[in-house]
Amino acid sequence: MGTKTVAYFCMEYGLENSFKLYSGGLGILAGDMLKAAHDIKAPVVGVGIKWLRGYTEQVISPDGTTVDCYPEHEYPFLEDTGVTVSVKIKGQRIGCKVWKTTKFGNVPLYLLDTNLPTNGERLYTAFLYGGGTEERLAQEIILGVGGYKALKALGMDVGTYHFNEGHAVFAGLEMLREEVESGVGFKDAIEKVRSRTVFTTHTPIPAGNEKHPLEALLYTGASLGFTTDQLSYIGNTPFNMTVAALRLSRRANAVAELHGETAREMWKHEQRCSEILSITNGVHRRTWVAESLLSEPSDPEKVWAAHSAEKQALIHLVEQRTGVKLDPSVLLVGFSRRATGYKRGNLLFSDLERVKKLLNGKKLAVVFSGKAHPRDLQGRSVIAELVKMSKAFPESVVYLPGYDMVIGAALTRGADVWLNNPRRPLEACGTSGMKAAMNGVLNVSILDGWWPEACQHGENGWAIGDESVPASVEEQDRLDALNLYQVFEQEVIPTYYDDKPRWKRMMVESIRSCSKQFCAERMVRDYFEKLYRA
Repeated sequence: MGTKTVAYFCMEYGLENSFKLYSGGLGILAGDMLKAAHDIKAPVVGVGIKWLRGYTEQVISPDGTTVDCYPEHEYPFLEDTGVTVSVKIKGQRIGCKVWKTTKFGNVPLYLLDTNLPTNGERLYTAFLYGGGTEERLAQEIILGVGGYKALKALGMDVGTYHFNEGHAVFAGLEMLREEVESGVGFKDAIEKVRSRTVFTTHTPIPAGNEKHPLEALLYTGASLGFTTDQLSYIGNTPFNMTVAALRLSRRANAVAELHGETAREMWKHEQRCSEILSITNGVHRRTWVAESLLSEPSDPEKVWAAHSAEKQALIHLVEQRTGVKLDPSVLLVGFSRRATGYKRGNLLFSDLERVKKLLNGKKLAVVFSGKAHPRDLQGRSVIAELVKMSKAFPESVVYLPGYDMVIGAALTRGADVWLNNPRRPLEACGTSGMKAAMNGVLNVSILDGWWPEACQHGENGWAIGDESVPASVEEQDRLDALNLYQVFEQEVIPTYYDDKPRWKRMMVESIRSCSKQFCAERMVRDYFEKLYRA
């Protein structure tokens, strides 16, 4: 793997539930990356931010409205490196204290913190993804410029800088500034930066690829002294963080085979961009797989017994959190992910009369969980609808508020079926389905993200429909709902109730076919072999 360090930059990290540095899938992936790198002794360090209040702790009011809470978090286990670096934001010098942790079986993670008494503005690192354009740019200066300076101050011999999403791209601009100040021409300096940098792109939604007005970069100091023409050459006008990362990297990757096709199509019109490879995400098995299943048992009865214990644990958690006592004999469907429109958490309720027969007939129970971004009104409305459905079907539908790593693990271990039905092709990967599959929980999923690489329909799970993408959103929603009902009514439910031996064999096959192919250790090795190579 080589001896020079890979510095992995990410805005969020999900290493442990009580360590509130994450909002969702991006952070969980980053945490799994650091753990897997530790397991295989890969020369990686993480760079992130020590969030004082982190992401929203979301609770649901009685009328289904989401309420956002932001308690302060303290982490006495963090090690003081003794290093403080400074960045310039809106003309002011801001000190960034550097903390370190390896507590969670991870490679070293260095965290920048501006909550210092010497800073005029202390709260830049208070809220993960909080505030408007200026606050976001300030946080990205801290992560990118501050993170790069921190590694230098710590004496790290970094061979490759890996930007996980575009948030860290100002580290590339800081490297570029150094090269230009040393006398290297602007375009030659870009090539020098490219030789040291790689990039992972995630969201295939155009709106999710962050853009900022050039004036905002100049005002906040994110421009790092470059002219508007130079900034536009790097990231267009307005400044697109993804485009800038693609232009400042020698190589980039998407996070699933299908996502690679989507990403290459999205950015094919941009000039001077790096090649986009496909390296499918993976999950850290020791974090997410039930201990009784880590050995990948091949005996269907042993798998069933282990799963039954995990299902009982989930049912107990649901009762503790909501007071609802689910029937363990009923097919239990799990659905947990960020609550936003395209993930269609409410698709199951498209035909209320049809789904009512399954729910009231004790053929199906569903546990939902997920958070909406505080400013995502559509996501909030999806949650409100799911809460409404939980009141309409109090014995069969549950919405678990406060989605976190504990709920995520309980659901991906204890559900019988994992439901995933995003609009295509908008799911970059969907690692929760991998966790479920490794626990013998059978995926019932749209053929998007990682599932086309894994799905053996009727053998290790089921596909909802096919890979075609209708011309309109309305037609896709209509067809996917029809296919969703059809696969449950004609295949999933009959197998569960009428052919339990086949169900158990499918669970074994789900574990066998997914555990190695979609683990984080494989992902890290792929990064070294395909992305980090010179």
